[in-house]
Amino acid sequence: MSRDPQSYPFPQVFLVDGGGGPQHADQQPSLVPCWSFPPAQRSSGRRGKSRRCTGAGAALVVLLLFLLVFASLGMEAYQIHSMQAELRELRENHPLAESNTPGKQIGKYAHCELLQTRLDVPKERCDGSVVVSALRPEEKKEDQEERAAAHVTGRIEVETFPQTLRWEPHAGRAFTSGAVAYRLEDGALQPNRSGLYHVYSRVELLFRDCSPSSSFVHSVFVRRAGRSAPLTLMEAHRAGFCSQQGGRAWTTESYLASALPLQKSDRVFVNVSHPKYLSHSHYGNFFGLYEV
Repeated sequence: MSRDPQSYPFPQVFLVDGGGGPQHADQQPSLVPCWSFPPAQRSSGRRGKSRRCTGAGAALVVLLLFLLVFASLGMEAYQIHSMQAELRELRENHPLAESNTPGKQIGKYAHCELLQTRLDVPKERCDGSVVVSALRPEEKKEDQEERAAAHVTGRIEVETFPQTLRWEPHAGRAFTSGAVAYRLEDGALQPNRSGLYHVYSRVELLFRDCSPSSSFVHSVFVRRAGRSAPLTLMEAHRAGFCSQQGGRAWTTESYLASALPLQKSDRVFVNVSHPKYLSHSHYGNFFGLYEV
């Protein structure tokens, strides 16, 4: 027996969509399935809420980081201020404490190492004051006293011309300091402390009628207690300084200098054989000494 194919009923087909629920049997099936999506309003609302939460959390983290940075800076500034206040108080209470700064300590240690290497100074005696007193016991005393020195310039004579020259102790660059005195009565420089002194003298002479035979003697001598005769320290004989043609003016000079041991209360003088030929220049004629 054959039956008409149209007499058989269609099987029931159920399509599931986004809304849920079975489809009725009498509804014609769709050739292309169709699914519905969730409502746009509900999805966008959830996304907006999530974004707002994320932005608020990031802002809170940034704020906390800024607060942490400012707190650290404030703590460092407070510590620096405290250290400066303590250092200021330490300097006011202990003015000599500056010699113990790290830089000076390093310099002292390097100096000690040099002394140990070249001068064989023991390490335990390498303190600054001990080393100085060990090498030069008189240095501290000399530093407290003014160093002995004197420089006097030539004095212009009009009427008399003594061979032992007189000087200006205060004119121009002239000075006396420390344990040296200038004697107005005889023109001597007198050291009041024994020691080694550098003594110097310069004279400038102007010969108005110079000849080949013209000459002069320039000397420095000392008068010492217990000696009747003066002691010559330096002497120069000058001759032959004029040209072969006589009758012309000629200027010449002589300079003497040496390191000499002098005793306390020695009197040092300068002599010139022709004092009337001395030039009238304060800076051309001078005499001085200083302790070495």
